[in-house]
Amino acid sequence: MAIAGCRAAATSRGSTVVFASGADLQSINPLLTVHPLARQVQRYVLLTTLVRYDSALTVQPYLARSWTWSQDHRGLQFHLVPGVLWHDGAPTTARDVQWTLDAARDPRTGYPRLTDLAALQKLEAPNDSTVILQFSTPQGSIPDVLTDLAILPRHLLDSVPLDQMRRAAWNQHPVGNGPFRFVAHEANRKWVFAADSAFPAALGGPPKLARLVVAIVDEPMTKLAALAAGELDFAGIQPAHAEFVRKNPRLAVYDYPLLFSYVLVLNTRIPPFSDLAARTRVAQAVDRQEIVDGYLFGFGTPVWGAVGAVRAGTAGEQGKTGTAPKDDRSAPSVPSDASPLSFELLTVGSGEAALEQLLQHQFESRGISIGIRQLELSAFLDRVQGPSHQYQAAVMGVPGDLALGYLAPLLRTAGLTPAGDTTGQLKQLADSAPVVFLYQARGVQGMNRRVHDVRMDQRGELATVARWTVVQ
Repeated sequence: MAIAGCRAAATSRGSTVVFASGADLQSINPLLTVHPLARQVQRYVLLTTLVRYDSALTVQPYLARSWTWSQDHRGLQFHLVPGVLWHDGAPTTARDVQWTLDAARDPRTGYPRLTDLAALQKLEAPNDSTVILQFSTPQGSIPDVLTDLAILPRHLLDSVPLDQMRRAAWNQHPVGNGPFRFVAHEANRKWVFAADSAFPAALGGPPKLARLVVAIVDEPMTKLAALAAGELDFAGIQPAHAEFVRKNPRLAVYDYPLLFSYVLVLNTRIPPFSDLAARTRVAQAVDRQEIVDGYLFGFGTPVWGAVGAVRAGTAGEQGKTGTAPKDDRSAPSVPSDASPLSFELLTVGSGEAALEQLLQHQFESRGISIGIRQLELSAFLDRVQGPSHQYQAAVMGVPGDLALGYLAPLLRTAGLTPAGDTTGQLKQLADSAPVVFLYQARGVQGMNRRVHDVRMDQRGELATVARWTVVQ
């Protein structure tokens, strides 16, 4: 009966696919967003980027059909695909690209990857299909940030003061130029997108799906039940539930490498983590392999830092990183000279907090006492990343990138002023220990077998959504 119900619920949707998200998308505006799934919706669903990665993380044309470098590699000229329209009928032009990048590199906007654009000195749009970028230093390759930052419609946003971008009307009723059009948003319930039948063949042509619905389901067990009942087509599942999903003939488990780390961020602004010794003690108390084996059931890779996280995320289907240093568990359970250490650990969710409880157990063996407080995502982000930074420690998922552009925002969250380059930022992480890297995640999705042509990898779950098909 359960299987029949699953089939009926899914079949009634036709070629509409329902994809579960554990929280609302925070913002649909790429200038403001840190939420990983929101960033995917921006660049793969609603909007387009200048260039994009293929499955091997090689840069490929997208809105820019080609590009040329100057001889000194300080100048980069993009040539745009002609005839791309915003969903309100206005043409997409080089001035949209120029405005988006100028807005992103203006500190008033608050773009999370502002540091990645530090070398960008000047932008020009000599005509509708040409954009010229001038850099202060030679560039070895196309900056990773250009594969991530989706282009916005200048004609709908240039009247908004950059420091008021969070209040822009566009954020509530976005107009894009991607393969799907925005239809509706119900806060904390769902986002609805419909296929754009006019999406240009040069960019891949119209999607195979009729609609994509991002449904907000924050409770893991509710999500699992809705997947089994056929109410969801895709749902991120806990590793412990993978075997349950596999037993349902209508469902499959899809796991894949991610550029996504889980970390413990320590607030260096306030006690106890204004003290380097306290930060070091917490870092040494973590047993990463126990977390991967006991909490992730093997769906992850232990990592000890940012470089290891990138290697894990791009190491193919097994996510192997080679030999890593072992956690030092040979030290006494509680150092003889250890002073009492206690703190509050913030996390997102309302469930059993299995990871946090495992950390709590590991800390207790080293004489460290913690209290766990679970918050809804927006409250968590306000406490941890907002201007007040009202937290002592927090467990966070951090979407990575090949250029390690996420390090600067992470250091700022921890209370440090980032060094000017990646090398300096890596040294800050090593010397000051403001962030404890735990593991590199593998994505684990439960999916309805009626959806075909799915590919998920380190680019994210929605990288190929425009090519998904439904077979009833």
